[in-house]
Parts: sequence; structure tokens; C-alpha cells
Amino acid sequence: MLPVIALLGRPNVGKSTLFNQLTGTRNALVADTPGLTRDRQYGIGRVGSRPYIVIDTGGIGEAELPVEALMEQQSFKAREEADVAIFVVDGRQGLTPADEQLARAFRKQSKPVILAVNKAEGQSPAAVTAEFHALAMGEPRAISASLGRGIKPLVEEALSHVPEREGEQDYTENGIRVAVIGRPNVGKSTLINRWLGEDRMVASDQPGTTRDAVRVPFSRDGQDYVLVDTAGVRRRARVHEHIEKLSVVKTLQAIEDANVVVALVDGSEGITDQDASIMGLALEAGRAMVVAVNKWDGLEPDRRERTKVELDLKLPFLSFARTHFVSAMHGTGVGELLQSVNDAWQAANRDMPTPVLTRALEDAISRHSLPMVRSHRIKLRYAHQGGKNPPLIVIHGNQTERTPKAYRRYLENYFRKTFDLEGTPVQIEFRSTDNPFKGRRNKLTDRQIQKRKRLKKHNK
Repeated sequence: MLPVIALLGRPNVGKSTLFNQLTGTRNALVADTPGLTRDRQYGIGRVGSRPYIVIDTGGIGEAELPVEALMEQQSFKAREEADVAIFVVDGRQGLTPADEQLARAFRKQSKPVILAVNKAEGQSPAAVTAEFHALAMGEPRAISASLGRGIKPLVEEALSHVPEREGEQDYTENGIRVAVIGRPNVGKSTLINRWLGEDRMVASDQPGTTRDAVRVPFSRDGQDYVLVDTAGVRRRARVHEHIEKLSVVKTLQAIEDANVVVALVDGSEGITDQDASIMGLALEAGRAMVVAVNKWDGLEPDRRERTKVELDLKLPFLSFARTHFVSAMHGTGVGELLQSVNDAWQAANRDMPTPVLTRALEDAISRHSLPMVRSHRIKLRYAHQGGKNPPLIVIHGNQTERTPKAYRRYLENYFRKTFDLEGTPVQIEFRSTDNPFKGRRNKLTDRQIQKRKRLKKHNK
């Protein structure tokens, strides 16, 4: 187990900026808006002499709304998980009553806490840290998370409180990256909490509770995962606030970075055009997919039937993906959903040897011959695998660019059935080989003409 460092403090003191510096990523959403981070965000620390897990948390000490109280609960749970905490305060704003209240709470706990005075750029360390000695949290460290100054000594001090454990230096972050996507308030955070078996994500009836794409490591039955809770994606016309636009960008990045996408829809509302649009984005990215219809337990029989019909009518492009009817709140069908994630990931990374692929191509052609195009028969000669996740099958032959779309779909479905590629899109690329005899007839004719001229001249 790696050392765990939690970043704690009031809203908008720079915890997410520090998280991005420590992890060398842009995973945490950063903006000049208090309360932007609401869930625990996990990452692997890259700054320092040892690897470690760093947890970004929402602001604490200034809760007014119910959702902010839930944020504080998440932050204190992170404190319990961590070996050591970094208490981040704002050097520009100075010492506040909320800082003092938090310091009193931290001093009552046995785990070590390092005090970091952020936003210290342009000020002398002694001047910016002076008033924070009153918190009695040890020597304050002046840092600039935005510029990366003072970060490494801060980390080394935090790690000095955690004895080195066997196997730390060999640690690598593995696992299937699973992004849960969908419209606002369809139950994405609730589903991830159900998988985790704890309230790791802030789940609320208020739409838009999740603003960031939050990554959570998770293991079950010997398989490692990185679960990614994403912000709900709404129609572009309804996305007005700058923060919400950033959230949409983070969701699209999470889709691009995922191995498998779980597309969650609200069964009580049926399949909307926005659902289809969101799933289309994942399909364009070539991601393996599983569809989950949530809140199924509470639906009347007629609503269930309408939803099943809508799945066929509005999502025909996802016929390759398994569909599960679940209740994230009560746990119905959630275990089977995770098994489909495993199967989709395995399908997306399946090896298909060239001889086996070519025999499958020949068998497909023998069962359903290629059509004639402009009095010419298209010839498909052999196939090989050109990539994984999604599987790419490259087919070589003559005049392959004339292969009708219907026959392409036939080959795609045939390969899917033959190689058990359920759960992943299959891409087929056709390559035409130049005819080595092309133009040979004209060259032969030219030689014949020259020979005839020589014979005529000789006969004269």
C-alpha cells in the first residue's frame, strides 16, 4: 500500500491546483470559484522521492447548503483514509476564523498535519507565513501551487511521517478505466457508490452535483478498476455557465481516456435524444460500452415496455452493447453490470491472428458472396488485425473501395460473432492492392507495334 496524502482546507485555497501539480495531470477541475470540488479525487503523486496516493477534497469549514455539508463529509472521510494531511490555507487572504476552527479540529487528531500557506508568490516566505504560526500546526511552509514553488520540500516533509513500505517503488497504476456517463441526475454517483460499498461520491437529488470527472481506484474479485464519475452532459443550448462548460470538457476527456464506458439512462424518463447524443460521443471515440437503464425497480410494466421499445428505436447503433436494467439505489443488477464491463474490455483487446482472420473472411464470403459492382467482382484476399480497443480489422484486396455499406455491416457482424466481440465497436478498413498487370496490355501492344514496324521495314 502506498502512502496516502490528503489535501484539506477551506474552499478556493488552491487544493485542486496543488493536486494537479503533485500528480502531473489536469485531472482536477480548476477555476476561481469556491466549492468547485465536491468529491474525493484520487491520483498518484509524481513529485517527491517516493510514489504515493494523493486525495483532493472539497472545501470544509464554510458549509451553508445541504450539498456543501455532504462535501465536508467526503473531506473528513479522506482525512481518515490518509496517513498524513496537508492543510492548505490562502496566503493572500490571510488567517480566517474558519482556518482557526479547522486547526483546532486537526490538532485533536493523532495523524500528522503539514501546514501549507498557498499563493505565496510575490511575497517573502517569512511575511506570508507569520500570522499562521498562531494555528499551532508546526512551521508553516510557503508554497505556490500555480507556479510549482515549494512543492517538493512540502511533499518530502509529509512523506517523512510515513515509513517506507515494501514494494512501493515497483507500484504502477493498473486497472480497467471505467467512465460512467449520462445526463444530469440519472444516478451516476449513486451507481459508483453502490459498486464501492460506501458513499464515496456526493449523491444528491440536485442536478449537477458532480462537476468534475472524479477518478476512484477500486478492486473486486482480483480485478483492478479506476472508476470515473463524470458530470452530467446537457444539450449545448442549456450549457451557459463557464464551470459547466469546463465540466463537459472533462467528461469528454474522461470518455477519451476510458477503456470501457457505462452509459446510464433514467428508465423513468425513457430514452431521450440527449441520451443518444451522449452515447454517440462514446461510440465516435471507439470505446467499448455497456448500457444501463437505472431506476428500473420503481417502473410500472407499461413504462418498462415503452423503454425497451425506445432502446431499439433510438439506439440501433449500440446493438453491439449489452443492456442491463438496474437499480443503483437498491443494488439490483449492479453486479452483473460490472461483469459486462469485464467482458467488453476483454473483447476490445482480443487477439485475432492473421490466418484465423483470413479463414473467417473466406468463410464469410462463401456464405454470402460479394455483389457485382459495374460488371466487376470485388476481390477480398486476406485480413489482419490493425489495432485494439477498438478492434481494427484490415482487409486487403482489389477494388475494395467499392464494397457496399451493407456488405461492410455484414462482415462486421460476422467477425463480431466469430470472435465474440460483444460490447465493443468493430472497425473495418479496406485496402486495395495495385494490380501488377495493370497497363501490361498496352505495353505489350506497343512492343508488338514496334516489332511489326521492324518486320515491315525488313520485308521492304
